[in-house]
Amino acid sequence: MSAPTTIEWTEEFSRAVHRLIDVSVDDYYNPYRTFQWPESIEPKDLWMSRELLSVHGTPAEHELSREQLIELSRWESVNLYSLIAHGIRELLIEVMRRIHTPGYEIPTPYFHHFIGEENEHMWFFAEFCLRYAGRIYPDRRMVFPTDDRSPEMNNFIVFSQILIFEQIGDYFNAKMAADENLPETVREVNRIHHRDESRHIAFGGKLVSALFDEVRRKHSAEEIEEVARYLRGYIDLIIQMLYSREAYQDAGIPNPARFRAAVIADPARAAITARITKRTNHFYRRIGLFR
Repeated sequence: MSAPTTIEWTEEFSRAVHRLIDVSVDDYYNPYRTFQWPESIEPKDLWMSRELLSVHGTPAEHELSREQLIELSRWESVNLYSLIAHGIRELLIEVMRRIHTPGYEIPTPYFHHFIGEENEHMWFFAEFCLRYAGRIYPDRRMVFPTDDRSPEMNNFIVFSQILIFEQIGDYFNAKMAADENLPETVREVNRIHHRDESRHIAFGGKLVSALFDEVRRKHSAEEIEEVARYLRGYIDLIIQMLYSREAYQDAGIPNPARFRAAVIADPARAAITARITKRTNHFYRRIGLFR
């Protein structure tokens, strides 16, 4: 059972929660009727924007044939959507531990919408993988903290991990939703997820900011720097998961482990990683956690 928070929610936070609830109600859709799943996706098309492929900017991008890039895009999509599906399951568990518990009376009404929407996201990403690839990649376990920290620190870390996970995933969703070169089914699942995640990220930012104010009141600079290191490590973990040995193997790339190591180490990927994590790093600098 999660320890309660003692935060005093502001009137501004309460108004924001009610606004987001209203938008969630107005934008509600039935995903089981929304998606018109075609029998197959055109095999000559990329399933992921070329600039989002893990080989983009590296020599490997030009060494692979067009057919190999298409195949890689297929399996890197499966990897991304599998990460999202597994990640949603874990974050739902954490939110469910806090809904209708002492201290969460103000955000709880929105938690209901969040839980419902995230459950539907998990369904349609898993459905895409199973329909068009026949599998979901194994869970890589994005570990959430245990209760050995103080309640306020534990709560801050949990909701930070949820926010970071959503922001990085949304970078990919927004790009692919707008990419007219992708198949319509690919664009649609990313477009719908991006629309809902915009609300979740707005809520998460306000929630994390409020939780961090509580952390700063109760913890030393050294303790806060320790949690900053922890969250930087979590960001690195999410980025590492985007380089999937399974995806390289399924794409038919020889020696996928060596290929993965070479792509990750390529200097060109640093600037791309900076773009993917820009919003997250900016947010944590703005609230005062990252220097």
